[in-house]
Amino acid sequence: MLTKGGCPKTALSIKDALEALEGRWKLLILFALSAGNKRFKQLSKEVPGITDKTLSKELKNLEANKLIQRTVHATFPPTVEYAITAHGKSLEKVMDELHYWGLTHRKEIIGK
Repeated sequence: MLTKGGCPKTALSIKDALEALEGRWKLLILFALSAGNKRFKQLSKEVPGITDKTLSKELKNLEANKLIQRTVHATFPPTVEYAITAHGKSLEKVMDELHYWGLTHRKEIIGK
């Protein structure tokens, strides 16, 4: 468990993690991929509100951070599939905890 006033290395590791997952979409994309491999349009439907341009940008960023893998299949036309990597799967506990926290504190979060 982290405590306030922790060492600078602790703050640095949290900063690094937040930079890899920054933005409102990355965890939602990873959550969608945790259920199985998806094509671009499938992801677009499973992450409501995201534009194709933003989804494309976020997928490239997640791939650069080795959280997802992009596979191009040799079909005509070429099909592209995205999958969560083992590195990305290591975030499943974090996503589960955020999901639980969101359910538990929904009234306070949305103000209703």
